[in-house]
Amino acid sequence: MAAKSTSAPRERTGSGHDAGEEPRLRVLIGSDTYPPDVNGAAYFTERLARGLAARGHDVHVVCASTGGRPGVRRAGGVVEHRLRSMPSLVHESVRLALPPGAPGHLDRLLRRLRPHAVHVQNHFLVGRLLLGAARRNRIPVVATNHFMPENLFNYLYVPGPLRAGIGRLAWRDFRRALAGVQHVTTPTRIAAQLLLDQGFDRPVEAVSCGIDLERFHPPGGGPGERARIRARLGVPDRPTFAFVGRLDEEKRIEDLIRAVPRVPVDGAQLVLAGTGAQRARLERLAEEEGAADRVRFLGFVPEEDLPLVYRAADAFAISGIAELQSIATLEAMASGLPVVAADAMALPHLVHVGRNGYLYEPGSPDDLAKYLGAILASAEERSRMGAASREIAARHDHERSLDRFERIYRDVASRSAVLGSAA
Repeated sequence: MAAKSTSAPRERTGSGHDAGEEPRLRVLIGSDTYPPDVNGAAYFTERLARGLAARGHDVHVVCASTGGRPGVRRAGGVVEHRLRSMPSLVHESVRLALPPGAPGHLDRLLRRLRPHAVHVQNHFLVGRLLLGAARRNRIPVVATNHFMPENLFNYLYVPGPLRAGIGRLAWRDFRRALAGVQHVTTPTRIAAQLLLDQGFDRPVEAVSCGIDLERFHPPGGGPGERARIRARLGVPDRPTFAFVGRLDEEKRIEDLIRAVPRVPVDGAQLVLAGTGAQRARLERLAEEEGAADRVRFLGFVPEEDLPLVYRAADAFAISGIAELQSIATLEAMASGLPVVAADAMALPHLVHVGRNGYLYEPGSPDDLAKYLGAILASAEERSRMGAASREIAARHDHERSLDRFERIYRDVASRSAVLGSAA
């Protein structure tokens, strides 16, 4: 991964190029999920697009429209091409682009823009349509994988006995869809190895989703500021661990709720920020566990207020077992929080046992509660581990990720002899 530059800010010319540097890029990013969708892939795609635009590049995004009708708008320096869509039958917050007419529309868009590279964030409807259009128009393609079959099983109501077989079919479809792309990335080395283990026979590069270290940072006023933030969020001033993310089945939030009455710290509470299909079931579980007064459901938190949730907490806990990186965990670490995470998939990539937190056995709330208790009971441990979390998160500065993606786009464009003719 490219190192972050420490030189002075580069001068911008009127043409949008950096003085004395390579010409600006024209990039078309395609994704089936994009804000206002609430998920890690959507947030990463928006952060990538707007980060590139802030560097002076010409950035376009193809995604589903939010209300059904197609349209084009500029937001955050990015031109959004919203395709006609319909509500998803599997998730309330996701809409599906409608294929009729889309291939011709994308062909015309690519012929008009002639981007140096197309970057697809998935291999579903939008990604697959854009892959086909890019191949027809000889535009090089970069693909980033955020996919695991486990993240779809619950939405599609796949019975447990069928999941292994359907997972194999899903990975076969993935390999076929991305067979011809020029460069493949995924957020972590563990996620890259997963693709190789599933028979993907192309090199896969680990490029972190990145984190905005200026936006996510520890509270500057110590315990007093944390108490004020809790009051603003309507949360009691007690020892607090938090989770930020969707309240859906694959996140296994029942582990977190069952841990609450087992944490050996008086008054310890759990704050959950996010929405999802499992909220009513989780509220009932909190009552059954006798912890309803110590599990706080904040619901949807506006993007501008999200950093406050982390600053209100003493620790962060995550129980999902299908995380390819976990942007929420990175945000918590950048905010100076110790982390207790399920020992599964890519989470051990972020949590260094004894240094910035602990890993617990998935499905064991007693194990989780033990580690949370050790952190919440010791201000010294929280301070030490929080500083280590911030240090580890600094390696995932989103500016480094932007540096690397810029270079990838230039490399694939150069290899495809596009850069000179399209500039």
